[in-house]
Amino acid sequence: MIRLSDILKDTNFKLTQFSQDKIKRLEESIFVKEIKGKLVPYTNCLGRKKEIKLTPEEVIRQLYLLVLIDDYNYPLERMELEYAVSFGREKKRADIVIFDKDKLNAPYIMVELKKPKLKDGKEQLKSYCNATGAPIGVWSNGDSISYYHRKDPNYFEDIPSIPNAYQKLSDILEERWTIDDLVAKDKLVTERKSLKDLILEMEDEVLANAGVDVFEELFKLIFTKLYDEMESGRNRNRHLEFRNYGDTEIELKNKIQRIFDQSKKKWEGVFTDDAKIMLTPSHLSVCVSSLQDVKLFNSNLDVVDEAFEYLINKSSKGEKGQYFTPRYVIDMCVKMLNPKEDETIIDTAAGSCGFPVHTIFHVWEQIMKDEGLDKSHLFTSEHKPSRCTDYVQDKVFAIDFDEKAVRVGRTLNLIAGDGQTNVLHLNTLDYERWDEKIDDEDWQDIYFEGWKKLKKLKSNKNSNRDFRFDVLMANPPFAGDIKESRILAKYELGKNSNGKYQSKVGRDILFIERNLDFLKPGGRMAIVLPQGRFNNSSDKRIREFIAEHCRILGVIGLHGNVFKPHTGTKTSVLLVQKWDNTLCPKVEDYPIFFATMQEPTKDNSGEKIYVRKKDYPDAVTKTVDEISDYANPLNNYDSVPENLDEFLLDTHGHLIVKHDLFNHDGLTKDGIAEAFIGFAKKEKLSFF
Repeated sequence: MIRLSDILKDTNFKLTQFSQDKIKRLEESIFVKEIKGKLVPYTNCLGRKKEIKLTPEEVIRQLYLLVLIDDYNYPLERMELEYAVSFGREKKRADIVIFDKDKLNAPYIMVELKKPKLKDGKEQLKSYCNATGAPIGVWSNGDSISYYHRKDPNYFEDIPSIPNAYQKLSDILEERWTIDDLVAKDKLVTERKSLKDLILEMEDEVLANAGVDVFEELFKLIFTKLYDEMESGRNRNRHLEFRNYGDTEIELKNKIQRIFDQSKKKWEGVFTDDAKIMLTPSHLSVCVSSLQDVKLFNSNLDVVDEAFEYLINKSSKGEKGQYFTPRYVIDMCVKMLNPKEDETIIDTAAGSCGFPVHTIFHVWEQIMKDEGLDKSHLFTSEHKPSRCTDYVQDKVFAIDFDEKAVRVGRTLNLIAGDGQTNVLHLNTLDYERWDEKIDDEDWQDIYFEGWKKLKKLKSNKNSNRDFRFDVLMANPPFAGDIKESRILAKYELGKNSNGKYQSKVGRDILFIERNLDFLKPGGRMAIVLPQGRFNNSSDKRIREFIAEHCRILGVIGLHGNVFKPHTGTKTSVLLVQKWDNTLCPKVEDYPIFFATMQEPTKDNSGEKIYVRKKDYPDAVTKTVDEISDYANPLNNYDSVPENLDEFLLDTHGHLIVKHDLFNHDGLTKDGIAEAFIGFAKKEKLSFF
């Protein structure tokens, strides 16, 4: 039997949108004709009542025809395939048209399947809808799918689905949603999209010409939607408000502004009190319709993470070397340093707070296990035990010099800490100037509560240099040198081997020394550094400085693809523990853990590589259909594999990146982290 997947091979069309039942039905209808000595697959088209050659595009059309008949109950007499649309003297053929039930010659829904790229397909679809007056459009390539309501020739708003044969469009638009509806109909799952895809689409369609700061306006909307989901997660009967229930554009703008105002009160210090949504009512309406069917809260942070990473990188263009650390590298570091509930932790170059948030998850799992609770949904909207929020409010700290990154990091930590956080906007390296910041009233309004807690951890109350943290994890920016002699003069590593101050020093070099200042004796650190710091003969002095102040616990070489597509710089993770008479007594000779990551985790273009079931044939995993309530089998991936059931999913239904850093949920092999834990126990390190 000819398989549809063979016909679609090496094309941009896929089958993920369709049920196995429909795929099987079409495959069983295929027959072969010999044309010019070649065997060519054909089927009998239900719509055109004739034999049709099965090209890749025709496969998608025949399958979507079955969807319209079986799932939406449209009768064939209301449909036409290859419908002629006039553009002046030129005629084009629309893939499928559904006619109005009361006017059987008036197009009601236009379906575009020829163009497998969303941008091209949407342009084609818009031209068909505008030419025929059809109020509804559908685009699909068999993988992603989009549904649109044509409000006017310029604005096509996302809608959650199309009406079935017995419904009106208003029935779809006015349906009230609870959080459970959002879980069931999450666009990231049903339409196989990522939040980043939706942001790119909004940028192309609306935001590029809206005359606003794209980062600010999208951040406001994501912030507002997180608040709306959290409120409904804590009261499951509450109707979600971040939705257009047939409101006028002005009514919708007033409603979204009101929820934004409530979210600002709940999570203070991310936006100013007088911040307003600057999008026009019509632009806002399009953006709300794009985002309203997406569930942002899920059992890890992938959904919001990738969107924030894209927005921050877009606004700062990576010029300061701010490349987000992949979550599997963060999780490896957290597992190896094993932070505890009673220990303080800081990230001194926090970005969007990956290290602090994943440390929170690690400790929350311990707390929930201790309290006999299910750890399954860490980043969800439900209430947590007070021990969980106390930990975030009292023990977790972060600093970054980029205000946009700080605000993103604050958002995630404010949610975890139930409205309180210690994420501060400060320049870690230039601690001499901190007092100027701290005296600034505007800064105090936002950061003073966190600063009061940070101050208590100072070793000397008159100096901002030394602190007493138990754990520090950071990926400092690599790009750019520090040239200010005022700053260099504060650092031993600002000098050359002759003891003279240099004219410039790499930013990451100063971060090594600065981070050690943050740690108490016996405190431990994981830091991501360029590979050259471990190899270059010119960096010998740096290695000697580290060995003088700490025990080097381990060095893990990361694969060159880890930070792609942003940079191909080869990096390593350095793990150290500061010398201390009790926790880490100084010795001259000791073993060091060395490991090198073998799995690339991403291909050369920066796309993630995922674990297939055949890699672990004995792993017991759920299928896509068996995943629990809060799971999102696609999360937020740029490219979702075509045959999802060939891939291993974790306990939340997330795809698993193929790495050798640690055992993921007990489904994959033990990796570098487990080997290090064995080493740490053998060496009787204080934190295991």
